[in-house]
Amino acid sequence: MSTKPFPLLFSPLQLGSITLPNRILMGSMHLGLEEVPGGMERLAAFYAERVRGGVGLIVTGGISPNDEGRLTAGAAVLDSAEEAERHRVLTSAVHAEGGRIAMQLLHAGRYAAHPGLVAPSPIQAPISPLTPRELSDAEVEQTIDDFVRAAELAREAGYDGVEIMGSEGYLINQFVAARTNERSDRWGGDFERRAAFPVEIVRRIREATGPDFVIIYRLSMFDLVPGGSTQEEVEALAILVEAAGASLINTGIGWHEARVPTIAGSVPRGAFAWVTRRLMGIVGIPLVTTNRINTPEVAEQLLADGCADMVSLARPFLADPRFVAKAEAGESRRINTCIGCNQACLDHTFSGRPVSCLVNPRAGHETELVIGPALERKRIAVVGSGPAGLACATTAGERGHDVTLFEADERIGGQLNLAVRVPGKGEFFETMRYFGVRLEETGVKLRLGHRVTAEELAAGGFAEIVVATGVHPRVPEVPGIDGANVVGYVDALRGAPVGARVAIMGSGAIGFDVAEALLHAGPGLELEPPRDPDADPGAIGEFLRDWGVDPETSGANGPGRPDIAPPPRSIVMLQRKAGKPGAGLGKTTGWIHRAELAKRGVQMIPGASYLGIDPAGMTIAVEGAEQRLDVDTVVLCAGQEPARELADELMGLGIAAHVIGGADVAAELDAKRAIDQGTRLAARI
Repeated sequence: MSTKPFPLLFSPLQLGSITLPNRILMGSMHLGLEEVPGGMERLAAFYAERVRGGVGLIVTGGISPNDEGRLTAGAAVLDSAEEAERHRVLTSAVHAEGGRIAMQLLHAGRYAAHPGLVAPSPIQAPISPLTPRELSDAEVEQTIDDFVRAAELAREAGYDGVEIMGSEGYLINQFVAARTNERSDRWGGDFERRAAFPVEIVRRIREATGPDFVIIYRLSMFDLVPGGSTQEEVEALAILVEAAGASLINTGIGWHEARVPTIAGSVPRGAFAWVTRRLMGIVGIPLVTTNRINTPEVAEQLLADGCADMVSLARPFLADPRFVAKAEAGESRRINTCIGCNQACLDHTFSGRPVSCLVNPRAGHETELVIGPALERKRIAVVGSGPAGLACATTAGERGHDVTLFEADERIGGQLNLAVRVPGKGEFFETMRYFGVRLEETGVKLRLGHRVTAEELAAGGFAEIVVATGVHPRVPEVPGIDGANVVGYVDALRGAPVGARVAIMGSGAIGFDVAEALLHAGPGLELEPPRDPDADPGAIGEFLRDWGVDPETSGANGPGRPDIAPPPRSIVMLQRKAGKPGAGLGKTTGWIHRAELAKRGVQMIPGASYLGIDPAGMTIAVEGAEQRLDVDTVVLCAGQEPARELADELMGLGIAAHVIGGADVAAELDAKRAIDQGTRLAARI
């Protein structure tokens, strides 16, 4: 019997003439560096660090085979020898570290955000304001030629293979699905003709690149939109692309226009691995499963359950470049776990900004955010163990400084301890676990339950003092705000009694979090760790029912009617400013939060003036008209103020201090900015 911690995960896999050292694929992520000056060198450093961390096979972000297929007007394309030469810095960096790398070829089709977009049929995507032009027969042939030429150029650039992006609703997927292919020529009509486009791409690439070039086909196994592929069509296409020459089939779940979350933190770990398992045994080449696999324990279990031959992890390698090495050494507790927040990765991608990671701000910044040994060892005090303080203290400790971390509470985490009480945010448990390990590893002296004073810090002989004391909830001036039926969001999340009829004052991120927590809880809120499929088999079924996903039909027909238990409360959310409530939520996750509340009947009232609160409820005015809200409890989610008292006291003593996190800027609870700020400060002091 193997003594390896994860024997299946770390068994080799043969792909033609290439032997992969493990069953972990670093899935495709577009980092937004491909198009910026100096970006290829930054990307090379990013990939090289992941190979040093144990990754055996990397798939790049999507590169278009021609101009029409670009996601945006300035996006990367591979259509010339000159472009191929630019990629040699990436392949050389990966190969120098002993790794393998494949380029993803992605044609956006009707998802392209530029005027030249094309598609099988001129059908506008519901998430785009643009209508595509229909490709002619000759243009379809030319597009296939462009894919082949791009694959040849990728091989010349040193890539070990390509991944053909045939899922997520991009061009190839658009040809396959009846929803987006209304053609009546040889590229449309019945399934065989709709499948001809991807099959020809695979066949001709294999013919042009030879037997040893790795061809991964990203197959949409569960479209989650009406008019998508049936299970029979998915199986048939898998057989066809294998026969055409694919080396590996990767799993795609859901089109971008699908209204079911697939990778956010609210999705249970491994929630869609069963989709890949349905294809096991249908084809003879290895299958890869994906989506919300963020720990080696989950990955190993999915392999043991026969869900796939290999697992794809993308964002976990943003969070921790040494994920593989730590897992192989049996040190998974040291892994900085991806929490599925999307805030610095996908939200950045769809906002045109370079990608990074909330829990690891070095991701994508390896050449610029260098954390090396300190030139001079200093005594440093960090006050507050929220995200900013933890990042600062552990980074400073890593650099060799003598760090003391003061925390008034009896545990680390600050307001992360509130976040974990919100449905879908339990992964922050992993962040606190990781920082707890880091405190031990970096030798930080932790003083819990100690509210340090300015005088104590002044007498402590510290060369640097960092104030990361967080925020105070803002209390607006409203008559009756001090009533017994008014509860602050901190107390509400900690389990203070909240009635059956609730008004929430404030519809920012905190208001949405509190609403979701109250809709899923009884009188008090209990801490719930992340739900693993092996530890909680019901989590995935509950999630699928909650979003109306029927495993037998939803892949082709889209989600049905959600099966939701009656919520324990009725909630109305109030917002002072006009406009859509929750407008500041994450670009790729805001719709999920709004949908969750809408399904449970939450009423949202923007443009509300708060006239007063009394024991029987509250009175508001909307467009000058008074409204009465008969509620049992009013929950305050009206923002925060920086907790700067300690910083001000130090200033009064003539002592300069660094102020970071919420104590610096209290705009919403921003763990991304806090961790980045704390890390960067520690990297330079």
